[in-house]
Amino acid sequence: MAYQDRIFACNNGARENYLPFFGRGQRLGWIRKDRLQRLSGFPDIFVVGGQQVDLHGALFDYESATAAVDYALRVMADEGLITGWRDERYAVAERFSDPSVFSIERAGCPFLGIRSWGFHLNGYVRKPDGLYLWIAQRAHDKPSYPGLLDNTVAGGHPEGLTLAQNLIKECAEEASIPAHLAAQARAVGAISYLYESPQGLKPDQMFCYDLELDESFTPIPADGEVAGFYLMPAQEVMEIVRDTDRFKFNCAPVLIDFFIRHGLIDPDREPDYVGLCEMLHGAPPV
Repeated sequence: MAYQDRIFACNNGARENYLPFFGRGQRLGWIRKDRLQRLSGFPDIFVVGGQQVDLHGALFDYESATAAVDYALRVMADEGLITGWRDERYAVAERFSDPSVFSIERAGCPFLGIRSWGFHLNGYVRKPDGLYLWIAQRAHDKPSYPGLLDNTVAGGHPEGLTLAQNLIKECAEEASIPAHLAAQARAVGAISYLYESPQGLKPDQMFCYDLELDESFTPIPADGEVAGFYLMPAQEVMEIVRDTDRFKFNCAPVLIDFFIRHGLIDPDREPDYVGLCEMLHGAPPV
């Protein structure tokens, strides 16, 4: 096994199995070809062509587009085509800084191949013998990826919050990290990937944060989504990432990025060093 394997696992999407989805001149998603016939059943919402799918031109504003797409997704959820409905709204845009074309139920994002955003935070501690990382284990009854290892705190980015607001909210909910401490987290970059899940394509981007914690602080699960937190030597975490698939698929690249930035992966000893850097920070794969 190698670090590159973990990044390849995040980029298993095959775009030839999808048609691009456009709305108001922006490429908003990727729709699996076996779903085109069902979407053609909503001709006033989705215009299905041979080379692409378009949001109907009559849905020219945020409100009308949001209502129409929400109607279609709810019908398909009732049919069992979309699962895991959360009543959590995500903004739909080509880029994070763009105005939203419409908003969408979170569970509908992979069905339409909509890019979603989120953040992953690595909490770490400096000890005399080196760096340690606080690793979360996902709750065993969590619907997605139960029991797998995770970054200290992570969360999708809902509509209506800034990244800073979302980070503070999730730190409190998942790890009982108080707001004044969470506010000390440093933004250190972003990771892009193209992941093919059973629900559809995920052309997602994760904002990465580092938070140095005092040895006296212990994160505590608060909302039931985390089974527990474990303070592990960075070298042990590196071995787990490199040699196993115990981490949730999109957590491993965030950790590899952390290892590189903190000088834990030696370019003289890691033959894939440059390749890892290029894979982590290349152009978004969409």
